[in-house]
Amino acid sequence: MGSVGIIANPAAGKDIRRLVAQGRFVPNHEKVNVLKRVLAGLDAVGVETVVFMPDSAQLGRGALDGENYGLDVEFVEMSIFHAEEDSTRAAAAMREAGVGCLITLGGDGTNRVVAKGCGDVPIMPISTGTNNVFPSMIEGTVAGMAAGQLANGAVDPDLATTRSARLELLIDGDLHDIALVDLAVSTERFVGARAIWDIDTLHEVFLCRAEPVNIGISAIGAQLHPIPLGTPEGLRIRFGTATESVLAPVAPGMVREVGIESWEVLAPGQLRGVNLRPGTIALDGERSLSLTGDHEVAVRVSTDGPRVVDVDRTLASAVAARRAEADAR
Repeated sequence: MGSVGIIANPAAGKDIRRLVAQGRFVPNHEKVNVLKRVLAGLDAVGVETVVFMPDSAQLGRGALDGENYGLDVEFVEMSIFHAEEDSTRAAAAMREAGVGCLITLGGDGTNRVVAKGCGDVPIMPISTGTNNVFPSMIEGTVAGMAAGQLANGAVDPDLATTRSARLELLIDGDLHDIALVDLAVSTERFVGARAIWDIDTLHEVFLCRAEPVNIGISAIGAQLHPIPLGTPEGLRIRFGTATESVLAPVAPGMVREVGIESWEVLAPGQLRGVNLRPGTIALDGERSLSLTGDHEVAVRVSTDGPRVVDVDRTLASAVAARRAEADAR
């Protein structure tokens, strides 16, 4: 039977937005509880092997404590540096090991770095972070069952998954990094606490996901031009002298009237330069790069994002396949 990889981020759900907004705090013991439910779902549908990323909080080992699953459990043999690159390296190792699906526990930032290493392995993202758009608030048992059915080959991957778009950050013409939801250009000069929480510092924003149910930066774009998962286009919004405004939930418990100077829809491959100096670039809500010097910086929308598990379609397809098999007997 199939194998599934699990990457759980112990740092997700604990950033500065707990102080400046009403973001929920997700303790590690709750993440362990979610993982226990995920394992129960995987076990129930007959997954043979689960591969965990090791982490400083021992989340994977905590999920195994006191349980008796019929699963072979392995941990990726790798050094942990307590950096986002750990998740990228773990995802690449799981891809090379042949896992059929990769379950993530974390936020948009966690999934961004996983997507850099997972290749074409589908991601089943479970939300445990803040302002999340890419991962879903889904019961771990159900998520495990869906990931397991996909990994076991019980459903067609083309039917069970949706290809995500992504934003590509280019420096001097070379691909430097990616984002799965938003790329924000901020007037803040330093990376600092990383999380983008002050909307007044935004200079411009690029989006490849924006739906009215979202919260955070993408919620602004959703009021202008909604972009659901699987849509091969993006959005660029510039702030400054407002020509119109939208009301958007920009953080948990924080609804703002946001002034818009201009906006445009971007087709795949369209390049737009970033000219602000000095400043910072935030990828999926976290400042990652300072803008200094004369480097040429540009952004484009790409259709080369990761495949994302559609839980509803996956489980419905598995039920239909079982019924067809039963009727044929």
